[in-house]
This record gives sequence, structure tokens and C-alpha cells, in this order.
Amino acid sequence: MLSTARVARLATAGATGQPLVVPVCFVLSGDRLYTAVDDKPKRTRELRRLKNIAENPAVSLVVDDWHEDWRKLRWVIVEGTAAIVEGDERARALRALVLKYAQYATMDLERTAGAVLAIEPARVSAWRSDN
Repeated sequence: MLSTARVARLATAGATGQPLVVPVCFVLSGDRLYTAVDDKPKRTRELRRLKNIAENPAVSLVVDDWHEDWRKLRWVIVEGTAAIVEGDERARALRALVLKYAQYATMDLERTAGAVLAIEPARVSAWRSDN
């Protein structure tokens, strides 16, 4: 699921503990997950998720498949730590995102992307309906 899912929900919490959950495009590359602040319209590039991660790097990422037929439900939760990456790792993450999302191929992510986050998994749990 982590290799093929198109969207995930990233949960962060700042120093106050107030949670924030946002949908993100992401890619699994090696043993890390990456997401970037991309070119989609935003009010600001100083996003609350980035402030939260600076204050508290513990995050959760949820990927799920919802179906009206509950026999097909499934999800994966990745708990870990997030950090902004730079240099070669940032460039590799952006290339991997471009390979996964055709929409990114039309953006000059090397130039226009904001922060690129790497999530280092500490715990992965998964569930699926077995009916």
C-alpha cells in the first residue's frame, strides 16, 4: 500500500499538543517516506505542519482504502520522526515524487518546491478486513 497509494494523511502536533492532519502526496523510497511542500496553491509556505515538526518531530502517516463493502477495508499507519532534508537526499526525494506523480513532472520541483520532509519509520501497523 505504501508503494502504490496516491494520498496519505500526515498527522503532526506542535509543542502545545494540538494535532493537525493534512492530506499529502508521498513516496516510499528506500526505508523512508518523503513528502514535499509543492507548487499547489497555498496561502503561505510557512505551513503549520512545518512549525509542528520543528517543535515536535513525532508524526504519523495514514494510508487507507475505503470501500462500502467493508470486507475490502484496509489501512497502514506509519509512526516515526520527520525532518526537513536538504542536498542530495532532497534531490533524490524530489525525483522519486516526480516518478510517482505525473502532475509533478509539469512542475520544476527542484526550483519551486519548498521543504521536503523525510519520515523515518519507528513503527508500522497495518490492518485489513479478513472477511
